[in-house]
Amino acid sequence: MSRRLMSVTAHTSVDHADAVARGHGLEAESVAVVDATADRTDPDCVRLQVELDDPGELPDHMEELRLTPDQARALAADLIEHADRVEGGN
Repeated sequence: MSRRLMSVTAHTSVDHADAVARGHGLEAESVAVVDATADRTDPDCVRLQVELDDPGELPDHMEELRLTPDQARALAADLIEHADRVEGGN
């Protein structure tokens, strides 16, 4: 990606993940940066951000979900459950 919208630092959650952008008549494989963060002062949500590197047909962009603490915990629990399943081969 020529102009990264997300700040990638040593604190970035995942700095290299395989990704696919899908849409009507579109499928572009790429690598992505994924970050979970919250404001340092007076946080009001958990931000889950995803940015694909050079997705080709798409303009530079990133996706951001603003999650409540309960939503973030539910997502974290689902990620752990599915990670355990993948590791276990089930």
